[in-house]
Amino acid sequence: MHREYHSWYSPALDRQMELLQFGHGGSPILVFPTSMGRFFDYENRNMIGIVGDRYESGELQAFCVDSVDSESWYNKAVSPRARVDRHMQYEQYLLQEALPFIRERNPSPRVTVTGCSFGGYHAANFTLRHPHLVDGLVSFGGAFDIHQFVDGYYDQDCYFHCPPDFLPRIDDDNLLNEFRRMRIVLAAGESDICLVENQRLSDILQRKNIPHNLDIWSGAGHDWPWWEQMAVKFFGK
Repeated sequence: MHREYHSWYSPALDRQMELLQFGHGGSPILVFPTSMGRFFDYENRNMIGIVGDRYESGELQAFCVDSVDSESWYNKAVSPRARVDRHMQYEQYLLQEALPFIRERNPSPRVTVTGCSFGGYHAANFTLRHPHLVDGLVSFGGAFDIHQFVDGYYDQDCYFHCPPDFLPRIDDDNLLNEFRRMRIVLAAGESDICLVENQRLSDILQRKNIPHNLDIWSGAGHDWPWWEQMAVKFFGK
């Protein structure tokens, strides 16, 4: 399988950022790591290898980015406002650096976005804020609400980075139609600690007449072995 490691100094984040690319062509996938995770976790947890034939055949191409969660939402050493600011800088890294990098290597105008657990938050938040850049959202055990990370603080920027808050108030038909044309998967185990969040987001999508697949797995929890099997179902042949 084609594999490339890349690293560069990010102007948006004022630090070095790393990513891994898998596959030589096909549908591009932007992969977010789990809470405070790293760009190599997806590979190390066999999420690439389990559907490796699709990367080898040129059907899929994954770009696994790093996170700055420990500097943003999870950083209790700074104020909630500073946590939000750091997350917004991360979004600029994605828009101004990571996506142009992907486009240099793949001609597709849109990407599929995926992530497990808090990576599901990043995937959903990015998708719902920038639907013109995305053709699919696939979340495994996603957590979507950022209230728990801001210690009671809340402002406009928090609001616009919390999908369960801002999505219900979107009424623009053009924007809603952007959501309706894409593939949206919310997969979670029946004993997943994030199951309620997935059901809540699904309810919002349903009220907005946005087609999606809420896929609840019997006997499954919130862990990599389940997410690995979900990858087979939603990214395999």
